[in-house]
Amino acid sequence: MTQPEALRSLLEAVANGKVTPDVALDSLKDLAYEPVGEFAKIDHHRHLRTGFPEVIWGPGKTPEQIAQIMEVMRQRNPVVMATRIEPSVYSLLQPKIRDLRYYELARICAITPPTIEAKFEGVISILSAGTADLPVAEEAAVTAELSGFRVQRLWDVGVAGIHRLLSNRHLIESASVLIVVAGMEGALPSVVAGLANCPVIAVPTSVGYGASFGGLAPLLTMLNSCAAGVGVVNIDNGFGAAVLAGQILRTAEKLRLA
Repeated sequence: MTQPEALRSLLEAVANGKVTPDVALDSLKDLAYEPVGEFAKIDHHRHLRTGFPEVIWGPGKTPEQIAQIMEVMRQRNPVVMATRIEPSVYSLLQPKIRDLRYYELARICAITPPTIEAKFEGVISILSAGTADLPVAEEAAVTAELSGFRVQRLWDVGVAGIHRLLSNRHLIESASVLIVVAGMEGALPSVVAGLANCPVIAVPTSVGYGASFGGLAPLLTMLNSCAAGVGVVNIDNGFGAAVLAGQILRTAEKLRLA
């Protein structure tokens, strides 16, 4: 009932006399949030407020807690996601949750329909500087796909071999939003932003030698980019980059339809 279409359908049924107010009230009683045991309160209202449902942060939760939260959330959302799920945790979740899918590289568990169609116009292109950046890049890619956006991937095109990037300029030119993931010195987003005519979301990763300070060096590089049109999210935050890219495309569609 937290999906806008379902809520509108319920209100129309009440207005037409097909559903009584008492039945509607019962359907809406947990609209704001729903307790799960004594350890969680699921924010069912988030999809109505922001366009994206709540997503489970895996670290710090037991497999039993994650399983209980996912089972409650699946009653109200066609897609339920849990992020930063290690393989050992997934092996404990799999027998507890039917139809659970695991995206190992992205470390995402999800309950999904058999197929997920793109619901929004535009393309999110995701670039990674190196193979070691792929877990963060795939977290962004899978999050965007499960949220109903079309995604293009372009991996291992860092500045140490700039010809790899330049030979794929068509993917940059066809993008509506770009997510650029890089560790080490973090120069790739500046290069890409100098070629792109769309927003660039830079994601620093904790990949690099000692002087990269666990991702602080690429973070500072990206914040100090000489190229215009670059926004930066936190270190290793592929999920946040995907949501931001999605919000940009949703806003563009809202303005187009206004």
